[in-house]
Amino acid sequence: MTRSESPRAPRSVSRDWVLRRRLAVQRLASAPLPRPADVVRLLTCVQSQDAPLAAHSLAMRSRTTTYAGVLAAQASGAFVRTHILRPTWHHVAPEDLRWIQALTGGKVESSDAARQRQLGITPDVIERGLDLLQELLAGGRAMTRKELGPHFAERGLPGPGEAMAHQLICAEVRSVICSGPPRGTEHTYVLVDDVVPPAPSDQWSREQSVVELTHRFYAGHGPASERDLQRWSGLTLTEIRTATAELTTSRGLRDSHPLEAVECAGETLWFDPSVSARTTREHTAYLLSTFDEAALIYPTTGFPRRNHDADRTRLVSEAGGGVVVVDGRDIGTFKRKVEAKRVVVTVRPEVDLTSPERDGVAEAAAFLASFHELPLELVIA
Repeated sequence: MTRSESPRAPRSVSRDWVLRRRLAVQRLASAPLPRPADVVRLLTCVQSQDAPLAAHSLAMRSRTTTYAGVLAAQASGAFVRTHILRPTWHHVAPEDLRWIQALTGGKVESSDAARQRQLGITPDVIERGLDLLQELLAGGRAMTRKELGPHFAERGLPGPGEAMAHQLICAEVRSVICSGPPRGTEHTYVLVDDVVPPAPSDQWSREQSVVELTHRFYAGHGPASERDLQRWSGLTLTEIRTATAELTTSRGLRDSHPLEAVECAGETLWFDPSVSARTTREHTAYLLSTFDEAALIYPTTGFPRRNHDADRTRLVSEAGGGVVVVDGRDIGTFKRKVEAKRVVVTVRPEVDLTSPERDGVAEAAAFLASFHELPLELVIA
């Protein structure tokens, strides 16, 4: 490029082009990945506070299509569930745990500092709690939060309830503990050092880690904006913009192709062109958890709502539900209730549905019921 030349402006694309590419990249509209852990690695961190529907999100993208199968993969240590990236639950691959916690854990802790002080969680309390966890979980032992509680009380540590939860989060973001094998659907904790072998990435500099996380986000979530990445990661815009610029001119940490950019809805969106984005399985409808990576990340260029006037604040914020996407449009919300002999899926469309659209919703609900290995009762309210 000569001095008189200026960088070529990104080409303008439609929202539909962006959404279609994302659905394929995230394996919702393309060939499923072999295992749930492969999905976790693609997306890097998968938000999972609603654990059953987070498992459903993995099943929609992999060949493991039942809740039991996803839980078995987690129990085997193929991926872990912990507080990482932001102060909420995520699935993450074991080899990614330490370097991401080292990169983002400090900000998670600082955001929690005021509440810790209100709960009487001082630096001394934190250190004593970490020592106690090392003692209780030594030798590969797994314990639930309920089992840990009496031991914290015996040592005079704050708890139970919220105070103990904040101490456990601190231990997670410092890479002391993470999830152990689930007991049914109950969460357990183990020591990170017992289940996660050391990796070269544990020694990465902050700059290396920022570049890696930036590339991984655009590769698994792109096309996406720098502000999408900021909300997802907690990194500063300065760090993100520096890393993005580097990734457009170099091959990055993992011999990736340089990032490319497009313009959509007034935003610059970045993606890795080497990631397959070929649509190979068309679905009319998706039932996406409120916290699904395809639904949560993109406030500006996400699925457009067909009825902007419908009030759904309460419905979406409740556990056990999310949004209904039909032909790339957000048309309403759903709730699912797992009973002993059936799964009740209640869909609340905010617009009139055509017969093919209703059939698509029924197909998506049938997959959710089969995920729980139970018959479906579908209610379209």
